[in-house]
Amino acid sequence: MTVWPDLSTDVAAVLATLPAEPDGGAVEFVWEDENGVITSTIADASEYQELTAHVAGARAAAALSLYVDERDPLFTAVLPDRDGFLRARWESG
Repeated sequence: MTVWPDLSTDVAAVLATLPAEPDGGAVEFVWEDENGVITSTIADASEYQELTAHVAGARAAAALSLYVDERDPLFTAVLPDRDGFLRARWESG
């Protein structure tokens, strides 16, 4: 389980953080639509224009890096395996 910071209500600012160059890489884009439904998708630079149109009217959004070392969750936890052993430790950001 990973707990992320709140989505930003400044959706335009989040969209502005997307890499501009064609090889800028992909991001996980998360948004809350006008009905409160939270959705995410993986998009690369070739899909940003379509993504921008798709999230028009969104209440909030976030763009998350796909690179693990660039992601900074508030909290990460792992549940015990079926045998009851915890094979990972909790980590807070």
